[in-house]
Amino acid sequence: MIGAGYVGLVTGTCLAKLGFDVLCLDTDAERVAALKGGRSPIYEPGLDALMEKQVAEGRLRFDRFEPKGVARADFVFLAVGTPSLPGSDEADLSQIFDATRMVAPQLRPGACLVVKSTVPAGTNSAIRAIVSDRRPELAFSVVSNPEFLREGRAVEDFLRPDRIVVGCHDAAGRAGMERIYRSFMEQSVPVVFTTPENAELIKYAANAFLAMKVAFANEVSDLCEATGGDVRDVVRGIGLDARIGPSFLQPGPGFGGSCFPKDTRAFVDIGRRLGRPQRLVEAVVAINEDRKESLASRVSEALGSCAGKTIAILGVAFKPDTDDLREAPALRLIPALVEAGAAVRFYDPQVDADGVSELEGADQAPSLAAALEGADAAVLVTEWAEFRMLDLVSARRRMSGATFIDFRNVYSREAMDEAGFLYHPIGSAPLRDDARSPEQAGSGRRQRQAVGDGQVAVG
Repeated sequence: MIGAGYVGLVTGTCLAKLGFDVLCLDTDAERVAALKGGRSPIYEPGLDALMEKQVAEGRLRFDRFEPKGVARADFVFLAVGTPSLPGSDEADLSQIFDATRMVAPQLRPGACLVVKSTVPAGTNSAIRAIVSDRRPELAFSVVSNPEFLREGRAVEDFLRPDRIVVGCHDAAGRAGMERIYRSFMEQSVPVVFTTPENAELIKYAANAFLAMKVAFANEVSDLCEATGGDVRDVVRGIGLDARIGPSFLQPGPGFGGSCFPKDTRAFVDIGRRLGRPQRLVEAVVAINEDRKESLASRVSEALGSCAGKTIAILGVAFKPDTDDLREAPALRLIPALVEAGAAVRFYDPQVDADGVSELEGADQAPSLAAALEGADAAVLVTEWAEFRMLDLVSARRRMSGATFIDFRNVYSREAMDEAGFLYHPIGSAPLRDDARSPEQAGSGRRQRQAVGDGQVAVG
């Protein structure tokens, strides 16, 4: 496994569980040292325990990258990063091409080079050409095997996949991948055998389509706010149509992470360069950027002004059950609030924000209670389970102000009213003092004395 980052580490660990002897190689000495010491560089539920077990049973090892390390391998997986080029939408393929050049001299006859990295159509052919130029006599296979791992559920996604995609041109490559995935095929998991070009496009097209559903939900959410509708009911009514489905139809602060942003941009770039513009995906990219840019103005509108206000940000990771900050909406929101004159405190159960330049000027709270203490407003950005189970009454008592902005629509209007909050969900009208009758306003401020069933007290 070339690359012990997110994809490489999860894939290597899960292949070891399937019974394969796996050696994960990485150029990052600090990462390798941590892995050898039993410490995972990423937070992913279930991964640490699985990794520890495979290491203890001798099927999983880690080491610094050395080309000779692949000399005995039947399969060499390329799982290195393909970020956007600086100042461009194009995917940066330098890491995968460099890795190919380094392993090419050491590949054994009959070896299968498996591309897990997300790459534009034609990249597998370029990899084949690199190896053939250096080893014209070598019999080998190049296979495209894109990953479909969701951060926060990656181990489950690998071990219980809804499909497996394999792109290959030769019988040896197909036979090798049938060996890798035999146990899944025996369980009737659908395996799509196709060309490398199709496999490369499947990965990009899948992510672009899911990102489009998120952007669509956000556009509908804005329309609901303007018409007096409620997006929760609207997307539920849409999602019950079997042709549409409910997945990825939840509105929010915009998508982030390591895949959707860079992959949608790369998909647009591919279309432009080939003269086949992907206009729908171009719109998705623009909608998502606008969504993130609008977050601070939504907070300012709810408060009247951010200047001089203390604002608690709940969650900065781009989604729950991960510590990934890449292109997270919070990285746009927090600097804008600081610039607007707010004192910002943020709390996330897993993120260590040391060295994150976008969060400079804000304070990282050690706990949820500390983040809320004396705050004029709370803003839910990442829907961690800890926040879903929040006791709203004790949270309200801890805060100085009553404004709660829910960018994930986690809470009900009734619960927020009962706790005395001025609630601002997305996709429906806010719950404000001027929107209540005197009787409603009074009932909304009757504070319960006990922590409600299934809620977690703050502090």
